[in-house]
Amino acid sequence: MLPNPNITVADVYRADWGRIVATLIRLFGDFDLAEEVAQEAFAAAVDQWRSDGVPEFPRAWIIQTAKHKAIDRLRRQTRFQEKLTERVESGLIPTFEEPNYDTEEIPDDRLRLIFTCCHPALALEAQVALTLRTLGGLETDEIARAFLVPTPTMAQRIVRAKRKIRDARIPYQVPDTNDMPERLDAVLTAIYLIFNEGYAPTRGGPPVRADLCNEAIRLGRLVRMLLEPQQNQEVTGLLALMLLHDSRRDARLDEAGDLVVLEEQDRSRWNHRQIEEALPLVDEALRVEPGPFAIEAAIAAEHCKAPQAKDTNWPRIVRLYDQLEQLLPSPVVSLNRTVAVAMAEGPEKGLELLESLTASGQLEDYHLLHAARADLLRRLGSKTEAAKSYERALELATNDSERRFLERRLNEVASVGTAGGPSAH
Repeated sequence: MLPNPNITVADVYRADWGRIVATLIRLFGDFDLAEEVAQEAFAAAVDQWRSDGVPEFPRAWIIQTAKHKAIDRLRRQTRFQEKLTERVESGLIPTFEEPNYDTEEIPDDRLRLIFTCCHPALALEAQVALTLRTLGGLETDEIARAFLVPTPTMAQRIVRAKRKIRDARIPYQVPDTNDMPERLDAVLTAIYLIFNEGYAPTRGGPPVRADLCNEAIRLGRLVRMLLEPQQNQEVTGLLALMLLHDSRRDARLDEAGDLVVLEEQDRSRWNHRQIEEALPLVDEALRVEPGPFAIEAAIAAEHCKAPQAKDTNWPRIVRLYDQLEQLLPSPVVSLNRTVAVAMAEGPEKGLELLESLTASGQLEDYHLLHAARADLLRRLGSKTEAAKSYERALELATNDSERRFLERRLNEVASVGTAGGPSAH
């Protein structure tokens, strides 16, 4: 098959970064080396593909180039052979017959990588952060935003996690079934955050990254297959949740690529085959003491079961959020519950709850808090106050499609031409 002439280095980076880095980590047993030579290979591709054209197998080209760069770098070190032997003997690099990369028969190392990153010797947040960096290809500031922490704090977590894997000689492998449960929470959290970055990218670029959504769903299916039925309830819930969210992908953007909120989406454009697959999984996940992902999937299911937005069972969604708050208390869950209450009982009640949440200060730098407050004020007709909250949300939002949506809402409520009124961005 001939390569797509329209493919770019950026396309390969977005689609295959995780696979490439996972393969290089298996080859060399070094996270930093794998990331560095992968970056160098992509930089080389920018020049070479421009002059020579895109190779038949772009991902294989990147891996081979990165591999040669890594070997050259290691050979310059005086103890290259000793280091390589030591890593093989430690079990960090298993011995194997190298695949034929020219045919793109590249082994699936991503599952091994996610379980290596989520080893219980690492702190839970470090496990998830390292997975997002190496497998999802997210930048440190994007990961920091997902955790609502400063970028330098997140950078240190990632550095410490890599050092711990190296010093503790954590093996690069999928654990035995008996060892799965202790790693499962971190693995599922990492998969869901990869999905979220695809569903609503942190910044710039495409408004939806289907490659990350598809990758997260694929990993969810693989992990579910690895587990015994009595172990996979939360995996089932996560898989259902991702399928339901992803089913709305095509309706989330209009022809101009701008965001369309849930209540305004054309539901005929939803992927109903995907919804039909997910709904039985939701029922399965809810059977016995459901966990957080199962409950979130049940919330998503209520939206997907409603023929029109006005048919949504908001009281049921509020009750589900009550359960979720007990299992997973967090300011973001409380914010989502507040929005559901506003839809069920009116914007006045929602605003009352939101003000107490705002007073805690925990979500002051979270743009969706201010966007939610602006929307409730808009519904109540308080346009001046709504405009102030939209402006604050705009200051914090980094995703281009979200910013355009907020700007449209701001324009709707702003008093055009009024002296001293809020500006329309």
